[in-house]
Amino acid sequence: MSNFRRDFNKHGRNRSSNWNGSTTMTTDEGDGQANSRPSGDGSADEHTPLVTNAASSLGNMANTRSVTTNKSGQPLYKDDRAWVRWPMNFLHLTWATLSSSYVNVLLVFVPAGIILGALGMDPTAVFIVNFLAIVPLAALLSFATEELSVKLGQTIGGLLNATFGNAVELIVSIVALTKGEIRIVQASMLGSILSNILLVLGCCFIASGIRREESRFNATVASTMSSLMAVAATSLIIPATLYASLAHSEASADKNILILSRGTAIILLILYCLYLYFQLYSHAKLFDAEAGEDDEPKEPEVLNPLAAGVCLVLVTVLVAVCAEYLVGSIDSIVETSGISKTFIGLVLLPIVGNAAEHVTACVVAWKDKMDLAIGVAIGSSMQIALFVTPFLVILGWIIGSEMSLHFQSFETVVFFLSVLVVNYLIQDGKSNYLEGCMCLGTYIIIALAFYVYPDDAQDIGSLVKGVFVQ
Repeated sequence: MSNFRRDFNKHGRNRSSNWNGSTTMTTDEGDGQANSRPSGDGSADEHTPLVTNAASSLGNMANTRSVTTNKSGQPLYKDDRAWVRWPMNFLHLTWATLSSSYVNVLLVFVPAGIILGALGMDPTAVFIVNFLAIVPLAALLSFATEELSVKLGQTIGGLLNATFGNAVELIVSIVALTKGEIRIVQASMLGSILSNILLVLGCCFIASGIRREESRFNATVASTMSSLMAVAATSLIIPATLYASLAHSEASADKNILILSRGTAIILLILYCLYLYFQLYSHAKLFDAEAGEDDEPKEPEVLNPLAAGVCLVLVTVLVAVCAEYLVGSIDSIVETSGISKTFIGLVLLPIVGNAAEHVTACVVAWKDKMDLAIGVAIGSSMQIALFVTPFLVILGWIIGSEMSLHFQSFETVVFFLSVLVVNYLIQDGKSNYLEGCMCLGTYIIIALAFYVYPDDAQDIGSLVKGVFVQ
């Protein structure tokens, strides 16, 4: 996903165009004079500073630039004195990171959620506050990953995006897996896939469709991704049907399902590695959605590799802590609210984990960058299906947890039908707002179905087994 995510953030994320503390001068076409300076006759225009040098000399007010620059006008984070440069550089990079997205205002919920969880407060409050805290942390993870990927190149960048692109879902699922909450893990994985290929893709089609009659995108790339999604759907259908077929057999269905799931997980991971090679090397030109836009200005780099790495580690730790309290409060939420674990894992958690990326994908589609939008929507789903879910199966194998690819038959059918709908919609390489409404409507129907779907509902395989036993 390296190409798609880097270009996606270039068009979808607003950053400051100048981080070196200098004043940008604009020039009028007529007289060539800089507009950022007040004119000599005292008149003001939209470029006139709110506080001029003359006004700032009144009383004890100092020039605002003196706070961030030294006597020679050089930014303090570039000062020759190490005792000045290091702390100012830390403050500068911290501000650059925090101002990378408006959603970071929700970071106030991070310490609040940790404190509430540590003090063992009301589980509902712990769940809601940590639920909101994960939104900005997910945005910061995406930001730090992109900054690190730019410096390390496509290959390592692709691996980083594969690992951290869905880091929130991965961390929440690992925490749930260690607690034995396999239903939460499976629902979260399936929910992440469905929210990307139906909710996000539908919103992107609508955002682009309300501004233009028809939008076009690379049908070959989209078909390749959707074909891999069909393979992922097959990998879930086979364990479900095998479980049903073993209903009248003396062999242990659970044991055989585990063997099948672990072997399938290894094959899916190999397929994902082959896809990375296909995307980054052998067929890289197919995925270069911005090949014709080389004249665009290069996106400014905010964090150096060291700063991006430190940010990545810190945010990952915070996500893990918030996820710990979030998952720990789910049982109480289920008991008090009546909402099933399946609905929480399948609908609520995926929306939070991908909220920042979802919004930006819609902004990209609004600008008619449909290749990038589809690359993020379907590509993120493919990462979950071919990388994250198989990885969790292997991790469960290592820690002794019976995590398998045997999802409930109802969930498997929903997944297959969703992939089928998306394949039909993208096969012509064109989209409009009606197709977006189809995706969105399908997702809402699925969400309603899982809202009324109880956790103790019997699997189709269990029903078949009951018939044969009798």
